[in-house]
Amino acid sequence: MNTNEIDYKIIGDDMQCVEIELDPQEAVIAEAGSLMMKDSEVSMQTIFGDGTNQDSGVFGKIFSAGKRLLTGESLFLTAYTHIGQGKKHVVFAAPFPGKIVPFDLTQYQGKIICQKDSFLCAAKGVAVGIEFQKKIGTGLFGGEGFIMQKLEGDGLAFVHAGGTIIEKTLQAGEKLHVDTGCLVALTRDVNYDIEFVGGIKNTLFGGEGVFFASLTGPGKVWIQSLPFSRLANRIVASAPSLGGSRKGEGSILGGLGGLLDGDNS
Repeated sequence: MNTNEIDYKIIGDDMQCVEIELDPQEAVIAEAGSLMMKDSEVSMQTIFGDGTNQDSGVFGKIFSAGKRLLTGESLFLTAYTHIGQGKKHVVFAAPFPGKIVPFDLTQYQGKIICQKDSFLCAAKGVAVGIEFQKKIGTGLFGGEGFIMQKLEGDGLAFVHAGGTIIEKTLQAGEKLHVDTGCLVALTRDVNYDIEFVGGIKNTLFGGEGVFFASLTGPGKVWIQSLPFSRLANRIVASAPSLGGSRKGEGSILGGLGGLLDGDNS
């Protein structure tokens, strides 16, 4: 039996989850905290590292865990294994509004490069590593895109991204400019670099960032409409101050009305 082959169903629209169907002894790995529910005959085991080469010895496990640490992820993954009879299920939930994208790695030469924090779960045997962008400009100014994750193997992997996901196929030499935070994933042949927006007015007043990702084909790229960083910034900007209230929200005077009313919070 090839344990990299799993059946799945994506449930929901804007707040999606993925239901994985496991045959006996099949297993799936996932980030800690992504579990929504599971059948009782699906066991849980904490894995130190990226989920591969668990028989490689102490140093091999430390090395794989260190790679995950560089991406800001936990040192541990969780493996879910069906230890009973018949078909059983385990469900993983997305952490914020968006879409779950399934990748059959056999269709992409065994490798997908994706934004860190986007990995949700995968068939056991898929390696979750890091992909450094080699160019100095990308390293200095790439922001969210500097250190990316790479998913390698011959099984299914699931990535989550915010808002709506757009898949684009780039022809050889075709170039696309993308906000660095909106880039979700790309195939191994796509060239990724960082370019300066240019123009003093764009730099000072554009509001779109000083740099953008330059993607050159051939290959496929996946782009999200709502990066989590953008969502978080809007939430913080709209949140009331500590201990304060939003009595004026929705009125014509807004915050000024609160000041006139004596609300200094």
